[in-house]
Amino acid sequence: MPVGAKADSTTSSPGTGSGKEQRVTKQRRAVSAALDELDDFVSTQELYRILQNQGVSVSLATAYRILQSLADEGLVDVLRNGDGEAVYRRCAVTGHHHHLLCRNCGKAVEVEAPAVETWAARTAAEHGFTEVAHTVEIFGLCPDCTARKAAGSL
Repeated sequence: MPVGAKADSTTSSPGTGSGKEQRVTKQRRAVSAALDELDDFVSTQELYRILQNQGVSVSLATAYRILQSLADEGLVDVLRNGDGEAVYRRCAVTGHHHHLLCRNCGKAVEVEAPAVETWAARTAAEHGFTEVAHTVEIFGLCPDCTARKAAGSL
């Protein structure tokens, strides 16, 4: 988004192909910019606290709506963490992919999994399902947390 864009401008939703117009507000730009600066997945409440610390005026309800809209448009990945809470991140990988997630520090690694894609397509076809989608998230300890655990500091 250009820096000088007006708050009442609109953008189409390329991720969904729906053509639905979305208002690009000051709050939406602030949420998007904050996501651009983060490397790991973040909950709505964590993002809200970050925005508040930056002096950005946005309500928690608005942050929820904006994140859901960005997810619907395919502009962010959303998944459930170990506690079942939705977390969001701007992903560097375009196209379908999966994640390895550290259940201690939250580090995420994007991975492609051709064997999973083949299995999902075959399983769906065997049961007569069409227009299928799937998500695969693998939780564990990252190398750094594994080392800290081995050293007794985790």
